[in-house]
Amino acid sequence: MAIAHVTDQNFAAETGSDLVLVDFWAPWCGPCKMIAPVLEELDSEMGNKVKIVKLDVDDNQETAAKYGVMSIPTLLVFKNGEVVDKVVGFQPKEALAGVLEKHV
Repeated sequence: MAIAHVTDQNFAAETGSDLVLVDFWAPWCGPCKMIAPVLEELDSEMGNKVKIVKLDVDDNQETAAKYGVMSIPTLLVFKNGEVVDKVVGFQPKEALAGVLEKHV
């Protein structure tokens, strides 16, 4: 499953069910580029357990503001539409997997 890009318009629909990890990022952000391959690996390894999506904060400021995203990358974990966890900054794959496993 490829990592989808979400927008202000479809954010609620894309994060409303099951377990979803949202990567708040921007193209100019160095740590965001570093975390991208980590998220790709998690996506392939965790398969159907978690859905991973990305939200460009420059193009979707409404959603970023709603969730108080001040620095990027910020990763929010949603379960059934509610935020259940938050990670700010680059994290190694093992740390992110641990965060997700708590909610599976």
